[in-house]
Amino acid sequence: MLIDGHIHLENGPLSVAYVMRFVEAGVKKGLDVLQILDHTHRFIEFAPMYESLKKASHYQKEWFDKKQLQPLADYHRLIAEMKRMDLPLQLKWGLEVCYTPEAKPLLRELLTAYPYDFIIGSIHSIDGLLYDMPFSKEILWEKQSAASIYRRYYEIMEDMIASDLFTQIGHPDQLKLFGYEPGYDLTATYERIAEAAFVHNVFMENNTGIHYRYHHPDIGTNSQFLSILKKHGVKIMTASDAHVPEHVGMLIREISES
Repeated sequence: MLIDGHIHLENGPLSVAYVMRFVEAGVKKGLDVLQILDHTHRFIEFAPMYESLKKASHYQKEWFDKKQLQPLADYHRLIAEMKRMDLPLQLKWGLEVCYTPEAKPLLRELLTAYPYDFIIGSIHSIDGLLYDMPFSKEILWEKQSAASIYRRYYEIMEDMIASDLFTQIGHPDQLKLFGYEPGYDLTATYERIAEAAFVHNVFMENNTGIHYRYHHPDIGTNSQFLSILKKHGVKIMTASDAHVPEHVGMLIREISES
């Protein structure tokens, strides 16, 4: 079974017609299951989570302020409409949560209020600073050591897994996207993450987006981390991180067969 477990509607409307473009792309790629989601920063209810990021940097404020927020009810109406349709593949519906430890109370309230099929927890910021944007080099990578950023990233990931809020962990080694090396051996860290993922029964992504979107040489999750996850019996979710229909299923067959 071929699954693309991480597909965004972010760059288009919350409409049946737009979703069907992803469905058609999935059928062409021979996929069996698509997991459709959007970032929590699209929705009004999650806006309080982003206030600290907006205060931490004017770059971040400008980026978030450009977003046209919508109520979750719009998304839920779309889900209900799509679930009534007879489709040529299976669609699952969820969210990608931009996780920070301090957001847990709000997340426990919002994420349990609707029966999502899956919920992805992802880390996009390190103590208030985004690490994966063009301006991130200026505000984060050039001001803190790569080792300290890596250590904090995986501390947050352990906390995220232990929260039991999520069924899936997004792009677990995305810190590599700009080519910064941690400067220390990550083996022990990967072992701890794998043990936690197994105990808390979450999928860990093998995500191809870092390869085709950021041109990193790894096609998916790095081979050492992936090997350790598999050794511990952790469930792996293949994912393209598609943000447009053209990227649905990108390299999914290749990583499924590896």
